[in-house]
Amino acid sequence: MGLVAVLKSGTFAKWLRRMFGKEHAKIGIYGPPNAGKTTLANRVVRDFAGDVMGPASPVPHETRRVRKKANVEVKANGSSLTLDVVDTPGIATKIDFHEFMEVYGMDEDEARRRAKEATEGVIEAIRWLEDVDGVILVMDANEDPFTQVNVTILGNLEARKKPVIIAANKIDMPNASPAALKNAFPQHPVVPMSALTGYNMDALYETMIKTFR
Repeated sequence: MGLVAVLKSGTFAKWLRRMFGKEHAKIGIYGPPNAGKTTLANRVVRDFAGDVMGPASPVPHETRRVRKKANVEVKANGSSLTLDVVDTPGIATKIDFHEFMEVYGMDEDEARRRAKEATEGVIEAIRWLEDVDGVILVMDANEDPFTQVNVTILGNLEARKKPVIIAANKIDMPNASPAALKNAFPQHPVVPMSALTGYNMDALYETMIKTFR
């Protein structure tokens, strides 16, 4: 491998961070709509920076632009890692403005605008994969793990060789089955947690430091 290739490689960047004690990573929070990405981003930022990333909503595609909070120092068990937290729009294979009208009562103009912005947000989120050092993939622990979106995102990340943590979210719900996610994706760390209640967030922070350092 030539010098230029080495300099551009993520391996070299990680070696530099270790050599000079700079523990800093840019982490994307990805997943399908309404999996709890923004709720998780808000939890992380609030726990360590006393701030929030943005509003969360039961309406799909509330987050339609990438948002970033820089220099969030995550701590767990005496270790720490400074993160740029990147909250991304929900990844969807189909966005139909009719759903916003029929299910959520929006008028046609608002529904069309939201669908257009949501589609643009998906494209932006995918582009950001080039810039992040790792990904927290948020999955709803109450749903079938093998959705088209989950499998597509995970396959994309594996092809890019990005380190991934699967956050098995909404564990506080009665039908949650984090074991299903662990069985489905044994090649990646899976952390059962609830971004809403804060359940098991310490385990997630510890895994983040180990995985993304």
